[in-house]
Amino acid sequence: QVQLVESGGGLVQPGGSLRLSCAASGFTFSTKPMSWYRQAPGKERELVAVISNLSKNINYADSVKGRFTISRDNAKNAVYLQMNSLKPEDTGVYYCNVNWRGLTYWGQGTQVTVSS
Repeated sequence: QVQLVESGGGLVQPGGSLRLSCAASGFTFSTKPMSWYRQAPGKERELVAVISNLSKNINYADSVKGRFTISRDNAKNAVYLQMNSLKPEDTGVYYCNVNWRGLTYWGQGTQVTVSS
């Protein structure tokens, strides 16, 4: 059974930093790309960053380039999102995501609120 468990969200002031973690289980983690998405209130879920299985290919949404860094540890079955220089518009629920055997899986999400 595929499970994705996000953690690390919270309330942070503009300009601050957070590091999100996603613990994965139930599939062969080292063979699959992993993604982070976010959903702001009243908006559709959007792709934030994606990392290939061996970390050779990484892509970011234009809105987070230069501020966010996605990484993974295949030995720990974990993917991370380091978020720096946070802005109020980064507020939302952040989800990790994997496609496995034709199905899309999501974690429960972790809330990030950027506010003074």
